[in-house]
Amino acid sequence: MAAVISFAGVLTSGKPLGGQTAVIVGSRAPGRPWLDLAWQVFAVVTALVPVVLVGHLLARGRESLRTIGFDLQQRWRDLGRGTAIAAVIGGAGLLFYIGAHAAGVNLTVDPSQLPDYWWRIPILFAVSAQNAVLEEVIVLGYLNHRLDQLGWSVRRATATSALLRGSYHLYQGLGGFAGNVIMGVIFTYLYRRWGRVMPLVVAHTLIDTTALIGATYLLGKVSWLPS
Repeated sequence: MAAVISFAGVLTSGKPLGGQTAVIVGSRAPGRPWLDLAWQVFAVVTALVPVVLVGHLLARGRESLRTIGFDLQQRWRDLGRGTAIAAVIGGAGLLFYIGAHAAGVNLTVDPSQLPDYWWRIPILFAVSAQNAVLEEVIVLGYLNHRLDQLGWSVRRATATSALLRGSYHLYQGLGGFAGNVIMGVIFTYLYRRWGRVMPLVVAHTLIDTTALIGATYLLGKVSWLPS
């Protein structure tokens, strides 16, 4: 709902989508580094509370997060698979974003506006990991697991998971929505094939880390990246 409301504001602002900016990680206390750091850490930790809830709900049914493959039992295989996925999806996603921005259907995404303090890179990595765990555990693993238990078809469950993923990226524009729907379909296929969310958590973390940290140093310095 927050993304839909944000997108409605973008559409009614009277400005073209490409002329507006969506900031992913910004300062929470400008000019006050220690207070800013405290807020950043607080935001990362509290955002993961729904994952704890998912663990509790699975435990009530005599299951666990291991049921959806969120564990370290296959750490090296998960790391290898996740790295390969990140390379393919990340590269394709960047091209898709540049194309969507050029077509005027996406906002200019500014991944990070954090000030240059010592904790900037660690926080960007923490945010990347938090986003990956939150989305893949809940929207990918848990949602598909529960929909399977309810007797939904694979196609219907996949569409629901992918559309949900796309919907909360609407704040980035139609390009962000479409790109994440496609990513959701691919991730759901791979989750069902492997029975594990961990490779997708790794992939998502690497994609977001590259985007957040890369943009911090490249935005405004290279001509091919919208700024």
